[in-house]
Amino acid sequence: MSNYYKTKTIRTYVSDGTGPPKVQTKTVTIGGPGGTNIGFTPSSDFSDFGDFGSKGFGDFGGQFKVDFGDSFGNKGIKFDVGGGGGGGNQRGASRPGGSSSSYVIGGGGSNNYVISGGGSADPYSRGGSDVGKRAPPPTDPDPQPKLAGRPTRALKKNPFVGLKFQNVDEIKAQCRQQGVLFEDPEFPCIDSSIFFTRSPPRPFEWKRPHEICNNPEWISQGASRFDVRQGELGDCWLLAAVASLTCNQKLLDNVVPPQQSFSSDYHGIFKFNFWHQGEWQEVVVDDRLPTYKNQLVFMHSTEKNEFWSALLEKAYAKLMGSYESLKGGSTSEAMEDFTGGVTELFDLQKAPANLLSIMLKAYARGSLMGCSIDADPGKIEAELANGLIMGHAYSVTGVQLADIQTPRMKGQIPMVRIRNPWGNGSEWKGAWSDGSREWSLLSPEEKQELGLNFEDDGEFWMSYQDFTSNFQKLEICNLGPDSLDEDDLSNKKKWECFKEHGAWIRRVNAGGCRNYLETFWTNPQFRMTLTDPDDEDEDDLCTAIVAVLQKDRRKKRKEGLDLLTIGYVIYKLEDPNCGPLDVKFFKYNASVAKSPTFINMREICGRHKLPPGTYAIVPSTFEPHYEGEFLMRIFTEKANVSGEIDEQTSLDEDVFAAPERIPQRPSAPGKDTGFSARQVAPAYNLPQAKNAPKKRYERPAPSEQEKEQADALKQSFRRIAGEDMEIDAYELQEVLNTVFTKEFKFPGFGVDTCRSMVAMHDGDLSGKLGYDEFKELWEDLRRWKGVFKDFDKDNSGNLSSYELRSALNHVGFHISNRTFKSLVMRYSNKNGQVDFGDFIMCTIRLKTMLTSFRGHDPDNTGFAPYDIDSFIQTTMYS
Repeated sequence: MSNYYKTKTIRTYVSDGTGPPKVQTKTVTIGGPGGTNIGFTPSSDFSDFGDFGSKGFGDFGGQFKVDFGDSFGNKGIKFDVGGGGGGGNQRGASRPGGSSSSYVIGGGGSNNYVISGGGSADPYSRGGSDVGKRAPPPTDPDPQPKLAGRPTRALKKNPFVGLKFQNVDEIKAQCRQQGVLFEDPEFPCIDSSIFFTRSPPRPFEWKRPHEICNNPEWISQGASRFDVRQGELGDCWLLAAVASLTCNQKLLDNVVPPQQSFSSDYHGIFKFNFWHQGEWQEVVVDDRLPTYKNQLVFMHSTEKNEFWSALLEKAYAKLMGSYESLKGGSTSEAMEDFTGGVTELFDLQKAPANLLSIMLKAYARGSLMGCSIDADPGKIEAELANGLIMGHAYSVTGVQLADIQTPRMKGQIPMVRIRNPWGNGSEWKGAWSDGSREWSLLSPEEKQELGLNFEDDGEFWMSYQDFTSNFQKLEICNLGPDSLDEDDLSNKKKWECFKEHGAWIRRVNAGGCRNYLETFWTNPQFRMTLTDPDDEDEDDLCTAIVAVLQKDRRKKRKEGLDLLTIGYVIYKLEDPNCGPLDVKFFKYNASVAKSPTFINMREICGRHKLPPGTYAIVPSTFEPHYEGEFLMRIFTEKANVSGEIDEQTSLDEDVFAAPERIPQRPSAPGKDTGFSARQVAPAYNLPQAKNAPKKRYERPAPSEQEKEQADALKQSFRRIAGEDMEIDAYELQEVLNTVFTKEFKFPGFGVDTCRSMVAMHDGDLSGKLGYDEFKELWEDLRRWKGVFKDFDKDNSGNLSSYELRSALNHVGFHISNRTFKSLVMRYSNKNGQVDFGDFIMCTIRLKTMLTSFRGHDPDNTGFAPYDIDSFIQTTMYS
């Protein structure tokens, strides 16, 4: 090791523009006599160090150390350089004395590097080493199409992207190395993590559990529904769900991993698991909690030294953006996020006849349930004479048939067990309440089986009849494949589930509800095939629970976004293999089922009994042009086959019969011998039916105007082309604009559009069109022009972007959902209009690209090999 000491003088020239520059001199000392050293200590034999240049660090190891001396507070840095031969090179670094952040550099298999530090677990990794590995970038299901090789804003706009980079084991390792407790940079202890619309009403202090009490525990004597107490936040809906969660130990252990502690391997970090918009997400938090006068402000446990429930609320607040984001909600939201299930909402004043059977089945399946009474508009959580609270969320913790046996009666009575999350004496005061005389009808054994107790713990029993008479809403969270493993089933039945991510995109598929028929058909469409009736269903019907969940809306409240009003409609499909349904289908076919209502809740859900068959489900917002992402889920008792209704992008050029060639008088060599007005007559609204036997149509006879245009076209071409009978893009522009500017309200085709027209037929890259090629182009233009006119119903010279797909279908193009979005983004304006010039440019490039693709894919496999030059020529010269 060698001492390092250096003094350097730095001169800085400064001028304010009013006089000569001034010189500022500063002397900087790096290191010093007090402990500055730079050196390398080998950990292996360096006898052949002369070969280092060829071998690198792969065969050597040791430690490189820099001590900066007194001038830097005796701080420094050291690098561990590890040789590995076949195991790959590993480099590690840390700062001596642990006085600041450490750096770890590691790799495996080759010279790969991993760097972590700065107090947050955010290592960047390449290679196969186990040192400092990092999870891959987030892969949130994104319903919107992406272009490979181009930057995307999806990750930047994703409000949850930071959560995916936090790994509890990596963070603990860093905390252990640095000797510090975790402080979460993704959810800092600041006021905006509590409230985003205002400042806290009083100064809250963030404290760790060991600063609040002497012996903090993670879970004290097992977690139960009696642990949960509500704090100052209006999130009783969350507490009701947590209380229900504690009734299912397997689900609770998944959400709240029990093997965590404030003593063993404690580093101030705790983890939870939430089902988030279709996937399970691990959420980590530090254990600093908001307090006032050393008391927890929000959710807490009955035991003062138990903290699982308070930290669970913090983790959920982090997932949603802030504590304030939890204010007001539906129990169903949290129940789904704890289980991955789907929640049905029942109006108990209009309860179905089989509701008791549904509740008994749900309880047998381990489903979570909650209930409530609508709030009094003028009061907050008003108490009724019977002891129940209005506008307050309760947990349903049991549904059973109790055996009654007395000398005068014998039978069963359906009973419902309910819990108030307040956990106090605010309980039901009617029949079967705590200590009521009705309990004398049950034997001691039956009471013990029900787990009966009469404490003021917020839990009570009601008869099923009183339950449906006094409560108004019931929420049942049915558990699906995301909720239970096969080993969990035992005697419980599990729903089959299909899920698909989608989005309503303005100008593309944000069509609104059936009231807006002209755009409703553009909404995302999903196919559902039901094959086997339910067990024990006398009518041979299939149960299907359909749920549409809108994503991210609670977390985005701080951006001013609120919940959309959403719903869905179900239609029977005669053709199970049909492509996307058009406006005519919805105009002449009635729905067979629909969502209970259109409502501004996070999720709309409905239970339907349908005969076996194939159905189309159309989710939508109530009004058109509202954007949002959603998750579609379909739950059935038997396996179902479901998926998005889509079609493969293709070009069908056999929609129309070959043009009739009308005999003409012989003409001079090189001149036209068969070009006529009939050849270029427009295709008037003659679509090719999707997935049906191809039909061939005769084009209508040309009008007098079209005959005149055909003659004018020939004369114009011959005049401009000259003796070689060829024209370039500039000459084509002149020929076409003399005709089309008289017929359409647009400035004419630009030269770029005309270049694309030339490219479509220019196989030899001459940059020109001969007369035969020009005839083919003109025929396409006439056909496309006719369709554009048909869809431009108000003669404005524009198509609605929602109509673009139908217009393209009418000229033989079939467009997939992903491709259609890219076309709308490229060829429509911000008002969702496509003018005539852009429509023609779109069709030209589509035909060019599809024709080229088909040439590289002669077997129609959907995959085409392109070398780099062919690819560039196709994309750039089109």
